[in-house]
Amino acid sequence: MKFLDQAKVYIKSGSGGAGAVSFLREKFVEFGGPDGGNGGRGGDVIAECADGLNTLIDFRYTQHFRAGTGVHGMGKNRTGADGEDVVLRVPVGTQIFEEDQETLIADFTEVGQRIVLLEGGNGGFGNAYFKTSSNQAPRRANPGQEGVEKGIWLRLKLIADAGLVGQPNAGKSTFLAAVSAAKPKIADYPFTTLHPNLGVVRIGEREFVLADIPGLIEGASEGVGIGDRFLGHIERCQVLIHLIDGTNEDVAHVYKAVRYELAAYADVLADKQEIVVLNKVDALTEDEVKAKVKALKKASKAEVRLVSGATGQGVDQVLYDVLNVLDAEKAEAEEAERRKVEGPWTP
Repeated sequence: MKFLDQAKVYIKSGSGGAGAVSFLREKFVEFGGPDGGNGGRGGDVIAECADGLNTLIDFRYTQHFRAGTGVHGMGKNRTGADGEDVVLRVPVGTQIFEEDQETLIADFTEVGQRIVLLEGGNGGFGNAYFKTSSNQAPRRANPGQEGVEKGIWLRLKLIADAGLVGQPNAGKSTFLAAVSAAKPKIADYPFTTLHPNLGVVRIGEREFVLADIPGLIEGASEGVGIGDRFLGHIERCQVLIHLIDGTNEDVAHVYKAVRYELAAYADVLADKQEIVVLNKVDALTEDEVKAKVKALKKASKAEVRLVSGATGQGVDQVLYDVLNVLDAEKAEAEEAERRKVEGPWTP
C-alpha cells in the first residue's frame, strides 16, 4: 500500500426533495382536501476518524463524494425519505482544510471523532402545509433546498511521541529498525527513505511511537531534495532525536543546517526539545569521537549521546532520554490542567 499524506476531494451535500401538490380523491370521503406531503431532507457529508487506517491512499482513486438526494413528498401526507449520508473515513492525525489550504475545518486526533462538513438541503413543504382557514385548497408546494458543493484538502500528520530528524544517510532508518519492529528500507545511498515510517519502541516496560521522516539537506525549505513537505509529520511529536552522521567531516555544520531547515519550516519545530545523537561511532577512532563531540556540544549547547545503530551501542540510553522527556511533558500538562480546574494554589 502506498503512503499518501495529502489529497484534494470534492464534496456535495444532498438536495432536499420537493413537496407534493395533491388532493384527496377517495370514495366515501366527504371532504378531501390537500394531502401533499413534504420532501425528504438531503444527505449530509460527514468526516469520521476511523481505526485501522494510516494513509489517505483511498482518496487518490475517489475524489468526488455526493450525498443522496431527498425523496419527493407524495399524496396521502406521505413525507419523502431522507437522502443517504456519505461518510469520509480518514486516519488518526488527519486535518481538513478549506480550498484555500489555510482555513482549518477539523483536526482528528482520536478514533471516533466525527464532524458534519456539509449539511443536506431541507425538503420542501407539500401543499397540505399551506392549508389555512382562508385557503383550504392551496395549489402550491416548495421545491427542496439545493445541496452545497465545495472542494476540501485532507492532510495527514502522523501521531508519534518522538521524531527522527537528520540529513540523508544519517542512519535514521537503521536506528528505527534497531529499536522497533518496523522494516524501513536501508541502503548505502541518499534519500533511501522516501516517505515517513512509524515504529512502536519498547524499552523496559514502557513503549512509545517513533516517526522517521526523509532526510533534510540545505535548502530543503526552498524545495531542494525532497523538500520539507514531510516535516508536518513531526509537528505533533513531543521530542526530536537529531541524528548526526559521525563520518561527516564537519558535524557542527551538519547540525546547524538541519536546525536552520526546522526553524524555516515552523517555530514549533525549532522550539521542541531535542536529543542530540552522534551516530555511527563504531566507524570512528577514539580521538575522532572526542573531537566531534566537542564540536557538536559547542554548536548545540546540549549533551551529546554516542550511538551506533548498527551495533546497538548507546541506543538504550537515547530511548530512556526520550521517556524522561515524555514523562516531564506529561507531568507539566497534568499540572497545567490541575491549575486550570482548581486555580492557583495559595497557602
